[in-house]
Amino acid sequence: MSDSLTCVSTPALADLPIRRLTHRDLHACADLSEDRGWPREEHKWGLLLAAGKGYGIDDPEGGLVTACVVTGYGTGDRPDLCAIGMVLVAERHARQGVGRRLMRHVVAEAGTTPLTLYATPYGRPLYEELGFKVTGTSEMVRGHFRAGGPCSAVATRPATGEDLSTLVRLDEEVFGADRTHLITRLPAFADQLRVAEEGGRITGYAALWPNMDTHVVGPLVARDTETTKALVASLAAHTDRPLRTDVDVRHEALLTWLKEHGLTSVGFNAVMTYGTPDLPGDWTRRFAPLTVAAG
Repeated sequence: MSDSLTCVSTPALADLPIRRLTHRDLHACADLSEDRGWPREEHKWGLLLAAGKGYGIDDPEGGLVTACVVTGYGTGDRPDLCAIGMVLVAERHARQGVGRRLMRHVVAEAGTTPLTLYATPYGRPLYEELGFKVTGTSEMVRGHFRAGGPCSAVATRPATGEDLSTLVRLDEEVFGADRTHLITRLPAFADQLRVAEEGGRITGYAALWPNMDTHVVGPLVARDTETTKALVASLAAHTDRPLRTDVDVRHEALLTWLKEHGLTSVGFNAVMTYGTPDLPGDWTRRFAPLTVAAG
């Protein structure tokens, strides 16, 4: 009697099913980030998987072949807008069409809902192929903030639980869609959440959240540039970490001020949309997103 060997073929990438990811996949998502040379960003992945919908393909050899997160905004059965982020393909499966397949799935799932994403120069050709259009640009800046210059006349303070309903309303007015499920998570997600106030009325707010060795400033929503400066300076005064943020390039005055205070340009991302010619809301008061992965 002789032993026989049975060869089991590995399924082709095109045959592997796309499934919904859950919080149980957090470490696999972080491993995928690390595989592509990104920081693990488990804190951010945790927020995105809780507030949005993750999609991915399991690798038969373990881990994930690819993943992304879609965060929907608005009320009712269908979101008013969905933001796509964290689109990653494992290095060993790169350039085999799997990222294109995942994105096509996400676009099909969205139906008539408009989509938006921040695209790196590397990813932009794929998104353009799928029909996304460039509608703006953001500049990432990073560095240790150096205080100095005239004292701001804008008053800021830590946000309280009583402020949350006001922040949700202000955010919807500026962003153009209801983000209650994201904004109400900020007190637990961020190390700091501050508001700007004038005459008892909140005129802006900003969060500072931990991301590896940096603190990210975002969202950054305010009445004007002077208010954003006061918010950023007040956040920076309570951390020793480098700051990082992604600013809409149309806010030239804020970018100039940040660079004068120690932050330097890291790179640019294209803001892209699908199914809508532009983003909703008021860009003049929307200075930086919570994260480019969620808008």
